[in-house]
Amino acid sequence: MDYRQRWPGEADTVDLFIALLADGDDPFVRERLAGHFTASAWLVDRGGQHVLLTHHRKLGLWLQLGGHADGDRDLVRAALREAEEESGLADLAIEPRLFDLDRHWIPGHKGVPAHWHYDVRYVVRSGGGEAFVVSDESHDLAWRDIATLVDDDSADASLRRMAGKWLARNA
Repeated sequence: MDYRQRWPGEADTVDLFIALLADGDDPFVRERLAGHFTASAWLVDRGGQHVLLTHHRKLGLWLQLGGHADGDRDLVRAALREAEEESGLADLAIEPRLFDLDRHWIPGHKGVPAHWHYDVRYVVRSGGGEAFVVSDESHDLAWRDIATLVDDDSADASLRRMAGKWLARNA
């Protein structure tokens, strides 16, 4: 797998994702509470200097845009759909190569038990305007400077990791 070669330090994470993919229960539906796939977008501006983050309504954290696959086995398509729905931006373009993998625990919420998200992340680029619209899934959206995000101790660890990957890729 190309991802494993690019990020050898993440081999254990890759193995978790491959095991989920091979599982007999459908890992692309949110009802699979033992863990399921989600798809996210590292949505960068035209200049590649800023990333659009959401202040997630349920989790209360600043995170990348994304959500459930809801049965869609094409996670590239799911990530692009989530980026469009959550940002209101048009003319987005997605890079189909995996950018990041992250397995994280989601706490119980409104009767849904706690469970694992296996988040598959892709780079999405803004092609037109950058005036976003805040959806009902967010408290707010904001363009954040990627170079400062990488060292922001208050930011989610996976955001810092993606910022580092982005900066290394564009160095």
